[in-house]
Amino acid sequence: MKAKINYKSELNPAQLDAVQSTLGPHLVIAGAGSGKTRVLVHRVAYLVEQGVKPEQILLLTFTRRAADEMLRRATLLLDDRCSRVSGGTFHSFANFILRKYAKLVNLTNSFTILDESDAQDTVNLVRTQLGFHKSEKRFPRKKAILETISKSINKSQGLEEVIYDEYPHFMEFTDDIKKIRDEYVKYKQLKSLVDYDDLLVYLKQLLLIHEDVRVRLSRQYQYIMIDEYQDTNKLQAYIACLLASEHKNIMVVGDDAQSIYSFRGANFKNIIDFPNIFKDSRIITLEENYRSTQPILNLANALIRPAQEKFEKNLFTKKGGKVLPVFVDAQDDHAQSKFVADKILELREEGVELCDIAVLFRSGWHSNDLEVELASRNIPFVKYGGQKFVEAAHIKDMLSYLRIIYNHNDEVSWLRALLLLPGIGPKTAERIIAAIAKGNDGETKDEKLLQKTEELKKLFSLLKESDPEDFAPADLIEKFLQYYQPLLKEKYDDFHKRINDLNSLLGIASRYDSLEHFLADMALEPPERGLVEAGRKDQDDSTLTLSTIHSAKGLEWHTVFLIYVAEGHLPSYLSLESEEDIEEERRLFYVAATRAKENLFLLKPHLDRSPRSFMDGGGHVFTQVSRFLEQGNILGKLVEIESAGDRDDFSDIDVEDIIGKRLPGDRELFGKMREYFED
Repeated sequence: MKAKINYKSELNPAQLDAVQSTLGPHLVIAGAGSGKTRVLVHRVAYLVEQGVKPEQILLLTFTRRAADEMLRRATLLLDDRCSRVSGGTFHSFANFILRKYAKLVNLTNSFTILDESDAQDTVNLVRTQLGFHKSEKRFPRKKAILETISKSINKSQGLEEVIYDEYPHFMEFTDDIKKIRDEYVKYKQLKSLVDYDDLLVYLKQLLLIHEDVRVRLSRQYQYIMIDEYQDTNKLQAYIACLLASEHKNIMVVGDDAQSIYSFRGANFKNIIDFPNIFKDSRIITLEENYRSTQPILNLANALIRPAQEKFEKNLFTKKGGKVLPVFVDAQDDHAQSKFVADKILELREEGVELCDIAVLFRSGWHSNDLEVELASRNIPFVKYGGQKFVEAAHIKDMLSYLRIIYNHNDEVSWLRALLLLPGIGPKTAERIIAAIAKGNDGETKDEKLLQKTEELKKLFSLLKESDPEDFAPADLIEKFLQYYQPLLKEKYDDFHKRINDLNSLLGIASRYDSLEHFLADMALEPPERGLVEAGRKDQDDSTLTLSTIHSAKGLEWHTVFLIYVAEGHLPSYLSLESEEDIEEERRLFYVAATRAKENLFLLKPHLDRSPRSFMDGGGHVFTQVSRFLEQGNILGKLVEIESAGDRDDFSDIDVEDIIGKRLPGDRELFGKMREYFED
């Protein structure tokens, strides 16, 4: 039977090799802009067209949105069979499997998933119950405690090691944090709660302990594909290997040069060591870039070439374009901002839309001066990296009601809902929760407690008549919105602004028939505030993008400005004591540079007047260009050099002037900076 798709005409030779190599382990090193998504989409279609049952294919990505889009494209490419392929995130896959096998790992099928904020509240509850809130010394807060526990799990390191490496000022509390961790684990098991990390921990436990389940799942998912493998943690990599154990038909796709999420637990070694774990694996390298001009790629290649550990690749393109990236040595941070704003307005006159322009930076505060300048010029912008939609207090309030309906034992949600009521404080709330626990049906028979407030009666009445079997999630939200609005007005001065968010939540819920699925998705794949608000904007309202480099990964723009390309900024001063951290900063620079399609501007303020600069109690310091631009003679060969702002008595600009003389005391200075800012 003739194939429907002409793969040879639609893919370049390296892509075609990756698509048609289906048996055994494969590592696809996909350079920036080299079409890795296209490879995964066509490989799904190719497997199905070769007669593989869709249910035997597993596609794991880092957002469910990415998996849905890939399967949608594969369906359009071939037919509806591709829509039956199993696709999602590691966490959503773990949730799916654990719902089936929960009892084997001592869970109930109706376990509730805690998002990060809920997990912090649960840790705080345990911390308080153990009496550590009364410590005479400054005891770690809930967020820091959860971070140490989470990083210990995601990095597969002992708690002591994590605290020593990343929270040395908490060393004296190591034993106490261990107690909190142990009680936190017990509490979640008792109340049928799991956090993000638990989903992976329980899945690994299931696969390791129950041999029959591992074999069954490995034989069920005969072909495994994993996107963005460089961003996996040790736990995820272990799970992937266990799932592929019976057949080894696993293809991982990623770029070692874009591994930038170690702070989340991502392990750079996973992609580097894949060929060592699967000894007979083939490495396929995608080097043809479909995004950027060759001068930009030359810069990117030069940036990553000195990396200590890497897979060799050399990005190239058939696109036209000879304009070199531009390095701008600005007088100070304000001159840097003025240059960016002037150039943006100039580009607009040339026909480049604001939405095709981005300003990237290493740290969120880097854009402070620029934001003021843009506002003064009436240049609209959106900044990414802020609070997530579901982490907003009023959204969490509404979700607490739905979580109580789904799981009566969810004490964290009970506590949040009860503390919203006038006349009920933490002690009364604990008494009510204790009474509810005794009733074991989500109600309390204690009439004295019920008489506490009229609102409490209303809450119990509303919960009693809100059976998730009878009402869709959107219907439940509508019911509780009427109850919640007076509380919203009482608690928040800007309640009128928050109502739009609640309406957005209602709109999201209307797409679900199951409360379980809605709550799971809100925990596993929460929509970000920026995305929700973007949906309300006029489609013609073009806005400039300001973004941290971490938030920009995977995106692209016609023109990219990268600001604060200076020592202490990129690389960050926090990375200067570790070679591994320096290497990750190099990869961050590489990611930023490869976001640009046509124009790339690299900017450095000659004088640093930013909040991070200090000398004699304030003032300014002279900056040095980022070490990554010094290597490979990038400034001398691969970029044009301009100046911006009045440089006063500075000599005519040249490469030596930009680089400056690196003094032996630099490391000592940055050590003092770190001590100063972490105090």
